[in-house]
Amino acid sequence: MERKGIVIRSTGSWSNVLLDDGAVWECRLRGHFRTKGLRTTNPVAVGDAVTVIAEPDQPHRGVITELEDRRNYVVRKSVNLSKEAHVIAANIDLMVVLATVYMPRTSFGFIDRLLVTAEAYSIPAMVVLNKSDLCDTPELQELLQEYVDTYRHIGYAVKVISAEQQMGIEDLQGALKGNTSLITGHSGVGKSTLINALCPELDLRVGDISEVHSKGTHTTTFAEMFPLRDGGFIIDTPGIKEFGLIDMKEDHLGHYFPEMFRLMGKCRFGNCQHVNEPGCAVIEAVETGGIPVSRYNSYLGMLENRQ
Repeated sequence: MERKGIVIRSTGSWSNVLLDDGAVWECRLRGHFRTKGLRTTNPVAVGDAVTVIAEPDQPHRGVITELEDRRNYVVRKSVNLSKEAHVIAANIDLMVVLATVYMPRTSFGFIDRLLVTAEAYSIPAMVVLNKSDLCDTPELQELLQEYVDTYRHIGYAVKVISAEQQMGIEDLQGALKGNTSLITGHSGVGKSTLINALCPELDLRVGDISEVHSKGTHTTTFAEMFPLRDGGFIIDTPGIKEFGLIDMKEDHLGHYFPEMFRLMGKCRFGNCQHVNEPGCAVIEAVETGGIPVSRYNSYLGMLENRQ
């Protein structure tokens, strides 16, 4: 008999599938699956909705026979095959960009790359600034406020928390309730600590921060989905370096910066790339403070890397 479920963990040819009745089966793939229009190294990803059938005489084991169409997904470049993508997760309601302004500091550029990815794949995004308890000097408080102001000005929801100190967790839980939320960010920003705060029963291993390099040790090697007590799921992801866009055209990049997209119709030239063209409404907004300089610098950096 066919059963419906969601992939909550996938490591190669085997996946853990959460069935509608709450049971978890270990399932293998039948035949070959290929996502339409995208060459991938993994045919099935966390968050995929699948159909399974039971393996004969093997309790809690099954075979994935069908993969439903994805609403959306996020990818990273394959480590070994540059022309292929690795799907990190699928069918996401919210991308939580977890960042820190200290120990370690997350650059504006890295945050912006994640937000651009979310925009490109039509996934709502939120910026969550963790380790606020470590911002205990006027300089760090000012820097923290700069991060908050930058992304709220654009229109993103921003929450300031300390997962270690349980500060702001209840408010964040309300935002995650009922959603499938992907939590992503640099290693060391506290993903495992945050998930432990949201789901204490999991007791995930937490990596130490190197005092020399202020970088976190990698504690997650693949994406995994966990149910929330009040409904919904959270997806933990590995610390990601090459995270983002596959085959994106340069002239589309500005579409994924909402504050730039709103002004594009006011540029003098329809094919304006917002670099040095006369009559550019985006450049004018940067000069007058309508667009944060950090965001424009991120745009230029991404544009240069794609040319």
